[in-house]
Amino acid sequence: MGGEKLAVVGAGVIGLSVAWRAASRGWSVTVHDPDPARGTSSVAVGMLAPLTEGWHGAEGPLALGAESLLRWPSYAEQLSVDAGESAGLRTEGTLVVAVDSADSGALRELAGRLTERGRAVETLTGREVWRREPALAQGIRSALDVPGDLAVDNRQLLSALRQACSRAGVEFSQERVEDLSALKADQVVLAAGLASAALHPLAAMRPLKGEILRARVRPGALPPPGRTVRGLVHGRHVYLVPRDDGLVIGATQYEADHDLSVTLAGVRDLIADAEAVLPGIAEYALGPAEAGLRPATEDDLPLIGRVDDRTTIATGHGRNGLLLAPLTADAVLAELAGAPLPEVAIAAPGRNGRGPA
Repeated sequence: MGGEKLAVVGAGVIGLSVAWRAASRGWSVTVHDPDPARGTSSVAVGMLAPLTEGWHGAEGPLALGAESLLRWPSYAEQLSVDAGESAGLRTEGTLVVAVDSADSGALRELAGRLTERGRAVETLTGREVWRREPALAQGIRSALDVPGDLAVDNRQLLSALRQACSRAGVEFSQERVEDLSALKADQVVLAAGLASAALHPLAAMRPLKGEILRARVRPGALPPPGRTVRGLVHGRHVYLVPRDDGLVIGATQYEADHDLSVTLAGVRDLIADAEAVLPGIAEYALGPAEAGLRPATEDDLPLIGRVDDRTTIATGHGRNGLLLAPLTADAVLAELAGAPLPEVAIAAPGRNGRGPA
């Protein structure tokens, strides 16, 4: 690249992934963010399971998620090497459990969709579930064991990205960007989540609020499951994702403007549903309850692509920012090299006819 200057606006998982990859390829990179690695990326359960947790019929998001999942192992391996610390990837798979008969019916439909897409899946009875994960509730009706799913500790991931960026020579500016044209750079990547909307007209998004809880294992309490557990509890979804010292429980999801407060109702529902799946969680210590605002688009597809000769957008990932980080970074680097990835064509910022596609 001959030392060309790249400005990356936004220091969440997308912006940091782009900055690390670009610096590794010879770009002189500056990341602009008033509070690096502290936005929506820091509030996540870390499931990397696009097919298991995806919505039926959402073919575009599912296709992008499945493609990015394939890239995650090599992304995490290289990041761990470049950072000198773990990227936080977990490979134990997902256990999807059903609490009642209606939930079991939903699991049968999910098993069919996974099988149609060539994913390995094993159907378990409630008794088989309990034998494999004794800490789970004995009243669970059925489950699916999905070994190909991944998960990541988002805090470890962000730490590794910051370290890899630092080692690659990335500079950080905490001045708030108000005008992309004022940035002194040959190329600009806009990856600022919801803040992107004020910086480019093609970055229109809405905030989608999500709340999570952290739970720490206390002495004498049963250890958490060894893999990610996705519970269906009377039609509601709850996610229990292992961490080294406990679990992350998530996640609520609703339209909430720009309100970042954690609601009592959200905490109540998460605890109740988690306890229906993992009764021993009542003995855990409650850690921080956090809320984040996910940058969501109208069609639930991210905005990834070039919008002019100098600017590339990489934002609007909704609840899939962690999952889509490897694919997005590859796509942005391909744009900078003048060879766009066909895999992300459906995410072009101009797809709704409001600008260049």
